[in-house]
Amino acid sequence: MRRSIKSVCRFLILAGLTVATTVLIFRYVRSIETPGFQNEVVDVRGAMPVAPEHQFNEPEHALLVNHVTMTEHVKIDWHDYKLIEAEAKQNGIGEQGKRAFLPADDNDKKEELYKVNGFNGLLSDRIALNRSLPDIRHKGCKDKQYRAQLPTVSVIVPFHNEHWSTLLRTAVSVINRSPSHLLKEIILVDDFSSKEHCKKPLDDYVAKYLPKVQVIHLPERSGLIRARLAGATKATAQVLIFLDSHTEANVNWLPPLLEPIAEDYRTCVCPFIDVIAHDTFEYRAQDEGARGAFDWEFFYKRLPLLPEDLKHPTEPFKSPVMAGGLFAISAKFFWELDGYDEGLEIWGGEQYELSFKIWMCGGQMVDAPCSRVGHIYRKFAPFPNPQKGDFVGRNYRRVAEVWMDEYKEYLYKRRPHYRNIDTGDISKQKELREKLHCKSFRWFMENVAFDLPKNVSEGCDIEHSAATVTD
Repeated sequence: MRRSIKSVCRFLILAGLTVATTVLIFRYVRSIETPGFQNEVVDVRGAMPVAPEHQFNEPEHALLVNHVTMTEHVKIDWHDYKLIEAEAKQNGIGEQGKRAFLPADDNDKKEELYKVNGFNGLLSDRIALNRSLPDIRHKGCKDKQYRAQLPTVSVIVPFHNEHWSTLLRTAVSVINRSPSHLLKEIILVDDFSSKEHCKKPLDDYVAKYLPKVQVIHLPERSGLIRARLAGATKATAQVLIFLDSHTEANVNWLPPLLEPIAEDYRTCVCPFIDVIAHDTFEYRAQDEGARGAFDWEFFYKRLPLLPEDLKHPTEPFKSPVMAGGLFAISAKFFWELDGYDEGLEIWGGEQYELSFKIWMCGGQMVDAPCSRVGHIYRKFAPFPNPQKGDFVGRNYRRVAEVWMDEYKEYLYKRRPHYRNIDTGDISKQKELREKLHCKSFRWFMENVAFDLPKNVSEGCDIEHSAATVTD
């Protein structure tokens, strides 16, 4: 009898401890997995300065993530369900990323703005700065969880004479669709614009309505490459994200870019680049993934996904080169690589230079299918020639002479005149390559871009893509 009583007591004590432990674990897990980040949402309508209708405060969940010590393996759902629900109810011109049109009476004004922008600027002005977009990610992305602890971000947006509403929509989309405690700042780098709205009106607007945004005005026309460097120099966050000035960040775009960097700081991550139609502002997919590459005239190309990548459509996959304008990289690794080659002029070749450095000097580059950013591909380039000769050819030769070893002959065979272009001083870049003990270009071709064709007939099999993002 006494043994039975003792056994019952032991059972009750063990059961009580088990229940108490289970409750504590359940409360802890619920506290770190509760979905629904509420970001600082900026609700501004139209192209003229209008006060935000509402802003959310820092969410309790975000504060918890910041202050509770967690293991590297804890993952959470980062979706902002309140914002997703609110955007699903938005109606109006261009909402949900649908194509929009202007009445015939607006044709004269439409053509006037088309000429100076290369896209339908008047239509952009009629669309809300915080317009809603369709969620066109793979369905598996909606169930993806990412590390609870992710690095902070500085978003760098260089621009020259960018249209008012497309520039502001870029910033607003980033603010609204980014967890506010991760987004440290947005740096707009004005590359000596001549349009009046890019000067004091822009400074006044962001100071009043967009507190996380700062504007840097360069004292002379410096070009895309040096404008990005100027922004990166001012950035203070752990990760640098470079965007073009006519883009729109889509739902939950940030965590998929940051997790690979949190796992290995020498990883550069590119989002999927969707298309915003230059005439109707319709938002659509470009494709469902391909690996960045190039031909031997340095035109950007796309290689098919590898069989293993196709088995995991929501996972990041390795890519030999980036499209150019949209990517995330840790500030530490970016400056270890000495940023961009400062000898590169205006634009052209910088995506190859950085991609080669990343792969050959100890890093890797991946595309993140669950991070999507829309980009307006202009109908034509509206900017005058910078009058700096064949700056693109000069850039290409600098990249070839520093990084491509014997493979530069493939480029020169197709562009013989590049041999006669003065590269300028490239000793600093060659010293960097030695200092970082970078691998050979043969290693890059055999291990990273192993299926990139090397002769003219093979080159016909590479898919040409419009995804080169240079402005």
